[in-house]
Amino acid sequence: MAKRFVVNGAEDIEYKSVEEIKAFQERLLAENLKYLSEKSPYYRRVFRENSIDISQIRHIEDLVNIPFTEKEDLHKYNDDFLCIDKADIVDYITTSGTLGDPVTFACSENDLQRLAYNEKKSFECAGLHHGSILQLMTTIDKRFMAGLAYFLGIRELGASIVRVGNGIPELQWDTIQRIHPDTLMCVPSFILKLIQFAEEHGIDYRNSSVKRIIGIGESLREQDFTLNSLGKKIKEKWDVDLFATYSSTEMSTTFPECEYGCGGHHHPELIIVEIIGDDDRPVQPGEPGEVVVTTLGVEAMPLLRFRTGDIASIHTEPCKCGRKSFRISPLVGRKNNMIKLKGTTLYPPAIFDVLNNTEYIENYVVCVNSNETATDDVIVRIGLKSPQKFDVEKDLKDRFRARIRVAPQIEILPADIIQKINYPAMSRKPILFIDNRNNDLQKR
Repeated sequence: MAKRFVVNGAEDIEYKSVEEIKAFQERLLAENLKYLSEKSPYYRRVFRENSIDISQIRHIEDLVNIPFTEKEDLHKYNDDFLCIDKADIVDYITTSGTLGDPVTFACSENDLQRLAYNEKKSFECAGLHHGSILQLMTTIDKRFMAGLAYFLGIRELGASIVRVGNGIPELQWDTIQRIHPDTLMCVPSFILKLIQFAEEHGIDYRNSSVKRIIGIGESLREQDFTLNSLGKKIKEKWDVDLFATYSSTEMSTTFPECEYGCGGHHHPELIIVEIIGDDDRPVQPGEPGEVVVTTLGVEAMPLLRFRTGDIASIHTEPCKCGRKSFRISPLVGRKNNMIKLKGTTLYPPAIFDVLNNTEYIENYVVCVNSNETATDDVIVRIGLKSPQKFDVEKDLKDRFRARIRVAPQIEILPADIIQKINYPAMSRKPILFIDNRNNDLQKR
């Protein structure tokens, strides 16, 4: 049986000096490379084919001498990433498929203990403790790692959890009124629907038991850490504490905000992070680039220099909470989702921010197609809360020009049609962005 996840006395590593954190991570890196060379068919082949002597990879800076692991590698050689006997797998997971087809991951008992430890630390960062009650408004089934991780983390913390699942505002409010949770965990945009339901049904949500909302899957902040339009809209309606997180199945690690909301805190015992520029070299702190991760302590399917496709920056100045490990910024976007619209380069979150701050929009989906001029056609399909007396298309285009300088095409559809696009049967997250560019290229 796999050993219980142990952190070797590193519980307070985030509060140590930058030098101590780096030395600590480099010791773990050496152990990790040795494990991969012994247990991973995929990385043994990478080391052999690239003549890599792992004993020469002594510092984090030396990682540049190792090739990246791409998502396509996980698809093509999935079984070769497995480092344990299949009989020792206790849980199978798939990614959400945000950037393509889902990838299968396996977890050992030790990996589940690691997930529990990761989320325990993350919940503590957001102020939860023994006695807290968290209402989980995301799925724990459908091969979803996050929901399981949250459940395990709350148990490890010694707090309480209510597994309600996503959607159904009526059930969410019934649960809040019955059990009185102090924390909600969900996709932030759903909070607006929760507020709308409360206002329509006379629920005094401002005086409910809820004091804290932890958002997943959507950003709540700008790059300067001020609340973005979605965050402001929630905060203006409901004066609760807002926390954002960043994580993914591949990294098996969460970057949580603390009470000061200045980026997601790094757990040094769980992951090494590089931020890579367009030249595939590390960028300076504060500069945006692609997030590249090396997992630490993962037993079944560890990853070395995995390209996440996410664009962010790191901030190295100590946080007011006392932690000295770096913090990761809100995501700028996903590298593969970059849009070229009428001479302007942008990412979907910039479009979402305008839509989330438009009071008459019930729901939306952003579709991108390629065209003959090597730029992109962007169509924003929206559902309205109610018919409007003014020109919605003109108003919305004016809002886009004021915020991002250019305006996409606008199509108004019935809100129930958009709802079906947002929540297809097999989806674990709302679908807000549809990228047809690869399909367009294949048709040519």
